[in-house]
Amino acid sequence: MTRRKILGYFTIEGAPGGNQDWLPEWDMNMGGCAAVTACDTCIFLSRRDEYRQLYPFNPERLSRNDFVRFASFMKPYLSPRYHGIDFLETYICGLYDYMAGVGTNSLTLEGISGSVGYDLFAEAVTDQIDRNIPVPFLLLNHRDKRLDDFEWHWFNLAGYEELDGDVNVLTVTYGEYQWFSLRLLHATGYDRKGGMIRIIERPL
Repeated sequence: MTRRKILGYFTIEGAPGGNQDWLPEWDMNMGGCAAVTACDTCIFLSRRDEYRQLYPFNPERLSRNDFVRFASFMKPYLSPRYHGIDFLETYICGLYDYMAGVGTNSLTLEGISGSVGYDLFAEAVTDQIDRNIPVPFLLLNHRDKRLDDFEWHWFNLAGYEELDGDVNVLTVTYGEYQWFSLRLLHATGYDRKGGMIRIIERPL
């Protein structure tokens, strides 16, 4: 049986997730993608009572203004830098520090490099979505021109569908959904890979 799952992602002003283009500070507007995916992930999780503190505003009444304010709160933890947040460990440390600061200590973050084999990587992606958690994803360089807009960029995965021996994944970035082959995202053609952030809930 073909497996398929799409998360009930939130919308702001009719579009899925937050949008980097909204951010007024030039450095965040140009390089705030890591902070935006972290904000999206926190908002998504905050709709559950045990993670309510991850979002400082009302997760049931989302607005563009509140998202922009939230991104400014996240900026000190995942601030843009010259080479971008191009290591999974940097993202993990920043998001951990934010979570600790708001009193959430029941989530474990782990980086899964794109250098691992495709089957293991795909299993980690689909498992997290099956657990109803979005997947923060880092793509560095890629040889396929269809992914030019996704190079050196963080975005979230919000769904998947198994199809003909591959897994198609639903990306969320800049307030838009797009489907891509996970095998394509994984096969960058470069030695240095990005990867994904595995989020695991620890028993309280």
